Amino acid sequence: MHTMTRTFTYMTQEGFDAITNEHEKLQSNRPEFVKKLTQAADMGDRSENAAYSFAKRKLRSTDNRLRFLKKVIDHTKVSVPKQTEYVEIGSHVKVVLNGNEFKLQIVGLYEADPLKKKVSYRSPVGSALLKHRVGDSVKIQLEDRVIEYKVAGISVSF
Repeated sequence: MHTMTRTFTYMTQEGFDAITNEHEKLQSNRPEFVKKLTQAADMGDRSENAAYSFAKRKLRSTDNRLRFLKKVIDHTKVSVPKQTEYVEIGSHVKVVLNGNEFKLQIVGLYEADPLKKKVSYRSPVGSALLKHRVGDSVKIQLEDRVIEYKVAGISVSF
């Protein structure tokens, strides 16, 4: 018998809660989308029925998103940083680059948001910072250059 090994991704509690809440909201809204599709279908000729086409697309995109979110939820382990010895998923990291200090949070793949300084643990920057300690210099190979961060601080929250 062939058994498939499950692969997991990691996420912060905040990110996991956001995805779980989105899934629950879509799940609770789905019956309304089905009702609108049924009402639109009852209007007659479906070939020129814009309401029917829209309702069908809305339900299909909702179902696709629900399947995606369910897969993420089923294959995610929540990572809660409990120490400040080294960088891990969920850590808030103070770094220095070219004399400028700024803060990043190492987060899961599906919660990364560079504008909010949330960096995925799988990104070049996030993966390079993992396991490093305060005082470490970390060289990161980008497409066109190498940058060097110095880890100036690690906390479990900002």
